[in-house]
Amino acid sequence: MKINRRAINKAASKGLITQDQADNLWTYFTDLNKDNPSFNLTHILYYLGGLIAIGAMSLFMTLGWENFGGWGIFFIALVYAGIGLWLLHYFTRRALAIPAGIMGAFVVALTPLAIYGLQQALGFWDGEHAYRDYHKYVDWNWLLMELGTLASGAVLFWRYRLPFMVMPVAVTLWYLSMDLTPFLFHNLDRSWELRKLVSLFFGLLMALFAFWVDVRSCRNKDFAFWLYLFGVLAFWGGLSLMKSDSEFNKFMYMCINLAMIFTGAVISRRVFAVFGGLGLAGYFGHLAYDVFKDSMLFPFFLSIIGLGVIYLGLVWQKNEQSITSKLRSWLPGRLRETIENIH
Repeated sequence: MKINRRAINKAASKGLITQDQADNLWTYFTDLNKDNPSFNLTHILYYLGGLIAIGAMSLFMTLGWENFGGWGIFFIALVYAGIGLWLLHYFTRRALAIPAGIMGAFVVALTPLAIYGLQQALGFWDGEHAYRDYHKYVDWNWLLMELGTLASGAVLFWRYRLPFMVMPVAVTLWYLSMDLTPFLFHNLDRSWELRKLVSLFFGLLMALFAFWVDVRSCRNKDFAFWLYLFGVLAFWGGLSLMKSDSEFNKFMYMCINLAMIFTGAVISRRVFAVFGGLGLAGYFGHLAYDVFKDSMLFPFFLSIIGLGVIYLGLVWQKNEQSITSKLRSWLPGRLRETIENIH
């Protein structure tokens, strides 16, 4: 149940607590959650402004910037980064964690621009794309920019420990998983198939790393959210794009997506359930339009399956504690205790 002011006041009206206690309790919860992102106007304005600033220096960069030349781009990025660092320190001192985290992400997002400008100025840039293509095309020439971004993100995160600063690091890891393949296997004809494999295994490692971060932080702050998001995206994307000519492989794909939904329920991470649900929808679409395209009974059977899933949800809700405890009893003791502490 979500705790809100109405629920606390209702508890006071039933005599469970006094009205003064209700007021103090609400003040405590408000202070406790002030640094957690929520859907209110203040936080919307924070993120909107931050994402516009980050987008201006990355996604929405125009070719006109090439007229500044390498040194011009490098020093402009440094000036913006200096302003961002000053604001990051300013917001941190005033305990404004959300705008501080956005400024940290802004500084990290400027790193590839600064490295690109420096490479151009020193004559080391031999890529066929301009910086505005950094977010569009897979190219091994971006690797130095990506490694530099990971380094700056690690330094800033070590210094400030703000969750939103993980976002550009997670995006860069995702980009790195795609750009590594043409760098390592650029002479092979099967590069597209290799990219899917690299994406799958890199995403799996990234999701496991996110779980490790989750365990270490015990959800005091949600440092793992962006790692989970882009790790699952890389894994599921690579898996879904793989070519499959057999119904058995497609069935195994469905089972993996079911396992993702189950994993999301156990560790309370919705991103697994969302992508797992998309995979299931794709598999059922394949059954409807390819395997049973002329069958009159398939929609009836699928409806029965859907109702069965709803019934399974009811059973799960009724016995969630006992089922979860039973499943977790199969895990090693230390891992079980860690997961329970997260929840």
